[in-house]
Amino acid sequence: MTKVTAQLSVSLDGFYAGPRHEGGGDWLESAEAAAFFRVTRWAISAMAWRERQGFAGGEQDVNSDIIKENFEAAGAYVMGRRMADGGEVPWGEEPPFRAPVFVVTHRPRQTLERKGGTSFTYVTGGVESAVAQAKAAAGGKDVAVAGGGTLVRQVLAAGLLDELELHIVPVVLGDGLRLLDADLGLGLKEGIELTPTRVLHTPGVTHVRYTVEGRAPLVLDDRGRGN
Repeated sequence: MTKVTAQLSVSLDGFYAGPRHEGGGDWLESAEAAAFFRVTRWAISAMAWRERQGFAGGEQDVNSDIIKENFEAAGAYVMGRRMADGGEVPWGEEPPFRAPVFVVTHRPRQTLERKGGTSFTYVTGGVESAVAQAKAAAGGKDVAVAGGGTLVRQVLAAGLLDELELHIVPVVLGDGLRLLDADLGLGLKEGIELTPTRVLHTPGVTHVRYTVEGRAPLVLDDRGRGN
């Protein structure tokens, strides 16, 4: 059965990048980029990631196995427009996805075909439409929500996410783009319940996979009163 999954590298205090880079200047020189590359260092060093990018070298380890596993599980992707625009040039003519990518956007654009099986279809009908189209294209494999964090929150808030994997890096950033932020649309006495299904620890990152159980009321216990 096709699952909708998401994964993101985050700092110990929950940031996946530094403060949002606005305006001119080189993004690579920004605080947003510096924090992003700090929390994704484990992936950039992994052999499976480097192979997908067409680079040599890298570490063959647990981190590499996880990246390979996630690439192999995905039959289609959903992505935000900012991420798609930012990656278009660096990914080149043969992006690492090798599957259809559905980009959530308010700005129409014709489908962008790339080598290796990757295509970018720009969806203006909202996140629900993008996920539905990705499921239809996934061929029974998973739909991976590739990011960024705002899109992951939208999918989670809409009740469309089945599985969330956090790659928790032992660094405190103090500020930046937070994954689980206040725009999840939760009520004052409501939470989104998750069940951890796998924890893998390495020196540079801890991988925690959760099944998303959905929204539930926050119920006060009886504090030992026996009621």
